[in-house]
Amino acid sequence: MERPYDIIIWGATGFTGQLVVDYMSKNYANSNVRWAVAGRNTEKLTSILAGRDVPVLQADSHDTESLDKLVQQGRVVLTTVGPYARYGSELVAACVRHGTHYCDLTGEVHWMREMITKHQEEAVASGAKIVHTCGFDSIPSDLGVYFLQQQMQAKHGVPAKHIKYRPRAFSGGFSGGTIDSMMAMMESEQRGSIIKTLANPYCLNDKTTGLDGPDRMSAYFDEDFDAWVGPFVMASVNTRVVRRSNELLNGAYGADFRYDEGTVISKGAKGFLGATAVGIGTGAFAGLAALPVTRPLLKRFLPKPGEGPTPEAIENGHYHIELRGLHPTDPSKNMTAHVKGDKDPGYGSTSKMIVESALALAQDDLPVEGGFWTPASAMGDALLSRLPTSAGVTFEIE
Repeated sequence: MERPYDIIIWGATGFTGQLVVDYMSKNYANSNVRWAVAGRNTEKLTSILAGRDVPVLQADSHDTESLDKLVQQGRVVLTTVGPYARYGSELVAACVRHGTHYCDLTGEVHWMREMITKHQEEAVASGAKIVHTCGFDSIPSDLGVYFLQQQMQAKHGVPAKHIKYRPRAFSGGFSGGTIDSMMAMMESEQRGSIIKTLANPYCLNDKTTGLDGPDRMSAYFDEDFDAWVGPFVMASVNTRVVRRSNELLNGAYGADFRYDEGTVISKGAKGFLGATAVGIGTGAFAGLAALPVTRPLLKRFLPKPGEGPTPEAIENGHYHIELRGLHPTDPSKNMTAHVKGDKDPGYGSTSKMIVESALALAQDDLPVEGGFWTPASAMGDALLSRLPTSAGVTFEIE
């Protein structure tokens, strides 16, 4: 069946969705990419387009008939509408039914696990490529590891046995949508099973496990960085995506591959105190969000859905991540990769990364068929080509 659009953007009226539309308009308005926006409120969609000649389609997140009609009009659905456990399940199901490719920005690991379990077989049959975590969660992690392992194999003929992800510079803030997703998870009636799922470091894998244990929440000294390290706030998402990539890539990183993420502070007493403070702060936030008594108080002071930083903050944001790959037998052959991005990671960079992911799904000759994939396993080479050229995300070996 001929589909009139390459990409349908679902959620264009949201904060991140508007950035996605702006990026598409600026970079692909006069290209051969056929795209449209879609949502429940067509008047609001028309108003945010500000006179741009972009088709507007109507559907509702909980109306199966309208979603079925919508997804059959596009090759790829790009969605920024979260919390995905609340608003995304029926859209995923519709894409799977009709062989429509799909990408999103979710960091809701429990929901990803649910979608994989429910729809993997049907996605394989229909040919729908479903790819979660196509923003700052978890492309820098997933593509960074994929890139570093390529370089290790090319230079030394073996994969790194252990890769460590350490942010070196970071300027940006959390979105209201991200906060809302976290709160929705804590408010869920299935909170107990969600926490159990998140506690499993291999919860996104279908069969294989490995040597990694639970995420470290306390300070520890990392000799490879000669510094104290505390937890990294998105490690519980990114690490599980990377481990699933290894499984989907047929164990290309090795059966005993290990991966962790942490925040480098410094060495000495100051570094220990800083790393400890990061751990306490991360744990305290999770604890307050989990309690019905304190959760409303947090909501009062945190960004609301649809809220985000100023245009200046987005434009001036940036990030720099260092990944250290440890050679299995010879420390002199360890390798270091740097992933750098311009713009605020949670908004400016994320909006560019998901658009390039959607374009890869729509236009590139990818090495996979239908099913639930990670960014690296579905389109690793395509994104390593696209992101430095178009999205300001670079991958380099030190």
